[in-house]
Amino acid sequence: MAGPSHHVLETPKMDKPTKLLIVVAPYYKDIADGLVTGAQRVIEDAGATHDMIEVPGALEIPSAIATAFRMSNYDGFVALGCIIRGETTHYDTVCNDSSRGLTLLGLQGAALGNGILTVENHDQAWARANPEGQNKGGGAAAAALHLIALSRRWCNTTKGVGFKPMGETIQLAENNKA
Repeated sequence: MAGPSHHVLETPKMDKPTKLLIVVAPYYKDIADGLVTGAQRVIEDAGATHDMIEVPGALEIPSAIATAFRMSNYDGFVALGCIIRGETTHYDTVCNDSSRGLTLLGLQGAALGNGILTVENHDQAWARANPEGQNKGGGAAAAALHLIALSRRWCNTTKGVGFKPMGETIQLAENNKA
């Protein structure tokens, strides 16, 4: 019996120059390499470019992205890493805090895809990281690209609520006098 099917949105093609930053924690190097390969393929297929930096572990990924979000001109970010459950509660701390940090960045407007795997063992990690398998690195890159496309779609729209700029108010008053 087959499992549930998963719907995957078509990855947007970028019509304007688009540059992403891949932030990877290569603690499990083989897993990280698979995630990076998948992400790079998706980014390049979409017509975008990327830079990549490495950080020591998954907890440092949100901090690195936050710094780049504040101080650089990247359009989006891809967070890649792997957390494998061990014998202590450190696993829970790293999973929760890295995820929370990325979520908060997203809520602040960073277009990012979360490709930090949280798994029980190396076999589960490789099944998800393998670019010829579940390709979660590619999925994280696609998520960032989707959010970039949405922000570009909405960047010049307003809700029509609030005060008018001072110059516009003066112009309206002058027009009403005529």
